[in-house]
Amino acid sequence: MHISLTGHESDDRLTPEERLKAREDFFRLMSHEIRTPLNGVMGMLSLLTRTPLSPDQASYIQTARESGDHLLTLVNDLLDYARIDAGRIELETSEVHLEPLLQGVAELLSPRAHGNGIEVVWSLDPRLDYIHADEGRLRQILFNLAGNAIKFTTKGGVLIHVGLSDSGLIRFSVRDTGPGIPEEARVRIFEEYGQVEASHATRYGGAGLGLVVVKKLVEVMQGTLTLDSEVGKGSLFTVEFRAPYGLRHQPVHELYPHAVNFVSDNSVLIEGATCHLAAGDCRLRPAARLDECLDAQGIILADRAMFIEGPVAAPSPKSLILLAPEQRDEIAAWREKGWAGYLIKPLRRSSVLERVEALHDQADTKPASPHSDDERIASECAPDKAVLLVEDNPVNALLAQILLQREGCRVERAASGEEALDILKVRQFDIIFMDLGLPGIDGLGAVREIRSMGIRTPVIALTANAYEEDRRASLNAGMNDFLTKPIELVALKNRLQTWTGEQRQAKSA
Repeated sequence: MHISLTGHESDDRLTPEERLKAREDFFRLMSHEIRTPLNGVMGMLSLLTRTPLSPDQASYIQTARESGDHLLTLVNDLLDYARIDAGRIELETSEVHLEPLLQGVAELLSPRAHGNGIEVVWSLDPRLDYIHADEGRLRQILFNLAGNAIKFTTKGGVLIHVGLSDSGLIRFSVRDTGPGIPEEARVRIFEEYGQVEASHATRYGGAGLGLVVVKKLVEVMQGTLTLDSEVGKGSLFTVEFRAPYGLRHQPVHELYPHAVNFVSDNSVLIEGATCHLAAGDCRLRPAARLDECLDAQGIILADRAMFIEGPVAAPSPKSLILLAPEQRDEIAAWREKGWAGYLIKPLRRSSVLERVEALHDQADTKPASPHSDDERIASECAPDKAVLLVEDNPVNALLAQILLQREGCRVERAASGEEALDILKVRQFDIIFMDLGLPGIDGLGAVREIRSMGIRTPVIALTANAYEEDRRASLNAGMNDFLTKPIELVALKNRLQTWTGEQRQAKSA
């Protein structure tokens, strides 16, 4: 069944500008005051999970982390809803490259998905490269839709896709293999505090506002939001809107093989891999077992989930095993069994095509060429990098310092903007992490001073304020990137790799 959920009704309940501003300031304060201690709680619980624990202790900590995740979801939904309901939302259009957007969303959600025993997968129409839209709002829509889908899906997975409609509209969709949504609940879930069932509020956490936020954002974008669902088979949420877009250069076809064998029984994983390979004009041949591969000497990609017994002998010298980040310790065992290498889930299109191209060029008798490790499974993603951490809150400073040191960084801390400026006059760093809410000179003022001194070191904003306006203000002041508290380890690794590793690129501040 298909149901349209968006309209463009005018809101006659607008309050005076002064009341809106006071309300916005209050929720900004609440965002900071709630998320700051929550960052410390969630971060320390995460660190505890990496220490020796008894089964009972591990269970208690997992329960505490789940409760913290529910609280964070509730805080985010309430703050987003309050601001949007007050009419305090603006769109800022820029060139949005779709591959890194989708990759970032999927990888941040992957720990939650793998914790549920499912896959989160992204795919992109091979024709599309970029669109002109509000990147922050698009990311928020995808996080809310995909995060909600992961919450209710216990087998299979969630597929995030971006493509073009037949009429040339940009289409963002999130499809899951969850329980589906009964017909009588399909409108209710887009209403304030609506749930499919009343028990879901306590069972899964949240206030039932995430989808309301999505609906209101889509209305501001003058787009449409639709839901298709079948009980027992899953749901499909689709957002369509008009935006200028750019097409990618077509690949040189001889770089890739005609077809690649793919061993998996996960339909979502297969669909995502099919789309990735299509970007190289390469076809995927699905197989339920290794012995079903049509070309035993050809390239074979196999999902680790298919091998309950553990590492098995490679079916061909051109075989790659697909692993979750937490399965990194198995890499050596698979190599010993003759596998040429690995790919980390969620699959990256660039990595898939790079590995397939390398194996395609490789002679059958030639050993596999070594490739650099995916930073998602590297024990240290920024070894020996000098980091200046500017953070006044002692708990959050300790947490950030420990996380950075675990990635191999040498960390020096400053507790204020003034102290940071004094240190930078005599020392150089590879990267700076800057809290925005500093005493004295705040983070924005400090980075302006840093840039006026001619220092071009990458600066990453740290803030408990999750508003898009804060991200934009940080970039406009001279920051290179933005990291929201509570700090996600995946996001931290990504920033370190992007701004201190080989992936570093010149980005506009």
